[in-house]
Amino acid sequence: MTTTTTELSETTLLRFATAGSVDDGKSTLVGRLLHDSKSVLADQLEAVERASANRGQDGPDLALLTDGLRAEREQGITIDVAYRYFATPRRRFILADTPGHVQYTRNMVTGASTAELTVILVDARNGVVEQTRRHAAIAALLRVPHVVLAVNKMDLVDYREAVFAAIAEEFTAYATELGIPDVTAIPISALAGDNVVEPSATMDWYGGPTVLEHLETVPVSHDLAHCHARLPVQYVIRPQTAEHPDYRGYAGQIAAGSFRVGERVMVLPSGRTTTISGIDLLGKPVDVAWTTQSVTILLTDDIDVSRGDLIVPGKDAPQATQDIEATVCHVADQPLTVGHRVLLKHGTRTVKAIVKDIPSRLTLDDLSLHPHPEQLVANDIGRVKIRTAEPLPVDSYADSRRTGSFILIDPADGTTLTAGMVGDSFATPVPTHDDQADDDGWDF
Repeated sequence: MTTTTTELSETTLLRFATAGSVDDGKSTLVGRLLHDSKSVLADQLEAVERASANRGQDGPDLALLTDGLRAEREQGITIDVAYRYFATPRRRFILADTPGHVQYTRNMVTGASTAELTVILVDARNGVVEQTRRHAAIAALLRVPHVVLAVNKMDLVDYREAVFAAIAEEFTAYATELGIPDVTAIPISALAGDNVVEPSATMDWYGGPTVLEHLETVPVSHDLAHCHARLPVQYVIRPQTAEHPDYRGYAGQIAAGSFRVGERVMVLPSGRTTTISGIDLLGKPVDVAWTTQSVTILLTDDIDVSRGDLIVPGKDAPQATQDIEATVCHVADQPLTVGHRVLLKHGTRTVKAIVKDIPSRLTLDDLSLHPHPEQLVANDIGRVKIRTAEPLPVDSYADSRRTGSFILIDPADGTTLTAGMVGDSFATPVPTHDDQADDDGWDF
């Protein structure tokens, strides 16, 4: 019974992000979704109605439900990532509403990094534009498995099916080139509420789901049997009390896969092997634990395990390496340069590192590569080669979004510089030039 309950609780949560160009109606869509799904409190709606009346609007501006910053309301744009939590009888949701401006590309990367679905808005009057392609490319880079193309403002093109069909065909072809596995196109009017929560009475030619129906029914992959099991150790529990004189447990959140009592495991980076003698979950022993559960694992042998170590199955261990090649999005105002000394945080482990090379910078407009740019500035996406002071057991980002990702940190002040994804950029890699290795001048 425990297993069934756990699996059900995992599959009822969907993390998704929204993205779109400026004035595509993204915040209005999110507001409409929250309003029509009865996920807005009465006092919140009253505040929006008052703010809308003060601005001379006849009805409530639902975009104000998500644009919470004063600058956002004054300019009518989204600046920061806004997280919203809501639920329907069929599923719980965590929504990341991300900005549309080019200069806030890093914010979309942050919001979509944990998403299982991304809703990309397009203005039906403008079709697929440069920012649409940029957001699709970011979704592909982040390996978001499901993308919804919401063709908004259909009311302004007289709800014409031909307009929707042309936009859907163009976007789907581009998404296929990027290797996005699943694209669903939905014609909507966020302002009027067409096909957001309720089916549209004016687009009888469309027989697909509404946005909410698709969010409630899209399959969320939690097939743990095919995941590489990984547990980054966060804390060693050693109470040394009269009740538990010999208890030694290794606590952390399971990043991927599952662990069972009696399973043979390896502790990295030491490479020592042992057997799981027990698993504690919420203070009670269990036989098996899954992804995202916070557990304490007990081992048969008394070996050296500390924070930052990684517990993995003995037959499914990643290769530890000091040389990492990855796609990164630079999020800091300070540029990232060749030779930059940084801290690399992977899971619960942080090590010293140096940026060895920046082979290319990606131009998201047309997916072209600018070779050897020497530096990446804020919002740039590019390829980097990094040398770490200690070996790290990293997975490919394509295999595990949790253990295939990392961040680079400024050692001087702790500022996050860069978010990285280990391995190939896209599921269908973009052709690159031949990089020439240069190993001279390394300290470690």
